[in-house]
Amino acid sequence: MSKLSEFIKNNPRLFVAIGVIAASAYVMITLGLDVRAVAIIMLVMGFVARLFTGITVLLGMIPVIGPIMVKVITLPIIWIVNAGGSLTSVYAVKKGYGRDIVSFNFVVLVLLIGIIVGYILGQLIPVKGYHKLNSVAKVEQPSVPNVSKDLQH
Repeated sequence: MSKLSEFIKNNPRLFVAIGVIAASAYVMITLGLDVRAVAIIMLVMGFVARLFTGITVLLGMIPVIGPIMVKVITLPIIWIVNAGGSLTSVYAVKKGYGRDIVSFNFVVLVLLIGIIVGYILGQLIPVKGYHKLNSVAKVEQPSVPNVSKDLQH
């Protein structure tokens, strides 16, 4: 079975949600509702139905160009969130909360460094008994290459 047919079989609610949202948009536009109101309602319905995640997964399944299209679509969203945070910081600094902004940014920086260091240490230092636990519980081994085994040889 191909990836697409498996995805369709495993996620029928996604396609029902697409149909319902498209039909409701058509009905609202034919009834003469303002286009901006229809757009806002469709965005809310899409987020509630997790429609955008499903659509990006479908786009990502297209060979070669699919992952590029997903990156092109999602990158501006990250930029918008970043710009919103920057504008909020500028507004807070103007209101006199500059010291708080610096301390919060420091906390975020320390958190990110901790995550990165933890990931690196988790890849370099093997956990004793990890493979025994997985074989007893019959859990699939992760597909991520184990760097610690490569360093031992």
